[in-house]
Amino acid sequence: METRDAKQPLFLDTNVLIYASIKEAPEYLIVRGFVEKQLALGTPLFISRQVLREYLSVLSRPQSNCDPILPATLLIWLAAWRDRCQVLDDNGAVMEILWSLFAATPFGGKLVHDANIVATMLRSSIMAAMTSVSTKQLSNELLLSFASLNFNNDRFKVTSLPGW
Repeated sequence: METRDAKQPLFLDTNVLIYASIKEAPEYLIVRGFVEKQLALGTPLFISRQVLREYLSVLSRPQSNCDPILPATLLIWLAAWRDRCQVLDDNGAVMEILWSLFAATPFGGKLVHDANIVATMLRSSIMAAMTSVSTKQLSNELLLSFASLNFNNDRFKVTSLPGW
């Protein structure tokens, strides 16, 4: 994994929030440690409203390694992520970027959600994202291809932790 500037803004994908929240997740210690280190270093961490909706969707239903999180607990966790990270809005400008991405590199299905995250990041000039390669490999390839489009984003990186 390449070294990154701690002051470089970092977008956290939904799976990072989930792994850092669920102690039963095999990735919990690594991901939680990474997030805590970034917070201690003062790294500007970003999420989007879409990420918070996905987090709520996943953790409010049964998972293979845990029961659904109780609503009161989930609301506390959502507020904690909202308070620890800067939450980016999904607005009309993001939609325009999404449409430009689609025009340049057509995609469909669930990749629309990943492309919307890329559009949100591009709108805010965030060029680094933390996600799980094992669960989002195709999406990461898509993210990287989007970044090389005509948005002058040659610094864009999708970062993963070793062993993912």
